[in-house]
Amino acid sequence: MASIHNLRRAQIKALTRASLINRQPDALPQHFTQRQQQARNYQLIKRGLDIGGSLLGLTLLLLLLPFIAIFIVWEDRGPIFYQQERIGRHGRPFQAYKLRSMVANADTYLAQHPELQQAWRHSGKLQNDPRITRTGRFLRRSSLDELPQFINILLGDMSLVGPRAIQAAEIAAFGELGELRQTVKPGLTGLWQISGRSHTTYEQRLLLDCTYVLECSIEIDMHILIRTLPAVVHGEGAY
Repeated sequence: MASIHNLRRAQIKALTRASLINRQPDALPQHFTQRQQQARNYQLIKRGLDIGGSLLGLTLLLLLLPFIAIFIVWEDRGPIFYQQERIGRHGRPFQAYKLRSMVANADTYLAQHPELQQAWRHSGKLQNDPRITRTGRFLRRSSLDELPQFINILLGDMSLVGPRAIQAAEIAAFGELGELRQTVKPGLTGLWQISGRSHTTYEQRLLLDCTYVLECSIEIDMHILIRTLPAVVHGEGAY
């Protein structure tokens, strides 16, 4: 498995170098204008889907929020929403919104426990995370905690489909592939979401993210969106 990952990583690096070379004016192929138009059309269609999808998602959030808010506040009297800085397209930071699924001082708790912080840095996730509340476990398993991210999609910080929205502390793990990854907006769902989510390793998530960036299209986006619903319903890799 490791050799397969190394091969795929090498392929991605080679494609990345080729992509960067093709951006130089003297190296542009004759059919570049056509490809540029196709990319522009893709972005227009993708943005239209983002706006339509985010309006539907926010409608669902408004319908469910009164009930969810009662359970969140009842459990520990903490805030309903949680926001955290994430890295967007071209490295631009933005505030990502979620329904709070952890204790109110979750970031401080992590900083005070080096063993948990080390585990988080290794995988970007904590299985059996002690910071997650009882209500939060349900929200995470059902992915309802991510509904406020439709605000980020409507604002243009995120897209329905794309790589994971990562924190600044995770950038170093991507190495030279980080520049490639940041050429698109992070997504609410993506290849990692339909490939096991938290059951995937950090290396696998890296490869899935970069693979999407290199191969993204409306057809792939629709395929991911269609497969996301069963993954959410079954709670695959959600914790």
